[in-house]
Amino acid sequence: MKTITDCVHSILKHQPFLEDALSRNIINFSSLALDLLPQVEKVMRKPVKPGSIVMALRRYYPQNTHVTLRNTNLKNLGDIVVRSGITEYTFHNSKTILTSQANLLEAVKDISGAYFTYASNFQESNILVSNSLKKIVEQHFENENCITVMDDLSSISIALPEDNSKTVGLYFYIFKLLAYHGIPVFEVISTSNYFTLFLEKNYVNEAFLLMNEIKNQ
Repeated sequence: MKTITDCVHSILKHQPFLEDALSRNIINFSSLALDLLPQVEKVMRKPVKPGSIVMALRRYYPQNTHVTLRNTNLKNLGDIVVRSGITEYTFHNSKTILTSQANLLEAVKDISGAYFTYASNFQESNILVSNSLKKIVEQHFENENCITVMDDLSSISIALPEDNSKTVGLYFYIFKLLAYHGIPVFEVISTSNYFTLFLEKNYVNEAFLLMNEIKNQ
């Protein structure tokens, strides 16, 4: 049988912003209990006293209490490069899509200043290119099943610290900051040492300023 404590802890585990704030002791338990009350009552299917939720909150120990999420390593971020005028295509994977990709690479390899990024999973493939390459992409992928096209994206590419793979909370901090400022991320691509955010162009300036603020804190 699910208890109020189980219910409260389950809710918190799926709300990292709350969990982070609780680990820093900056939340008023009584106010949070009132905020969680409708959710808890819905799960429990009965009236619940706010005091019971407060007791559950006091018993909660965030999973990351043994890890301090600091932005120290983020101060070691490298160059931040902004690029505009990017189009993203999403295609269903097919038996011919790798051939289409190879033909596209051959067609754009000698075009100076062209931007081209390709990512794939089991079901879909994404192509992100300079707006100027749209006709070439559409020519070489005309027989593929295009799911979506998004024009005029901007990207922010960030050089990560050398030990980024061992830094707990690195991406959490970046995404948390963007979320707090209401900035949606359209696409993300990362490699071992670089991290690229793709945003709608009206958000890129604010996102760029936030990334620079991290380095200067």
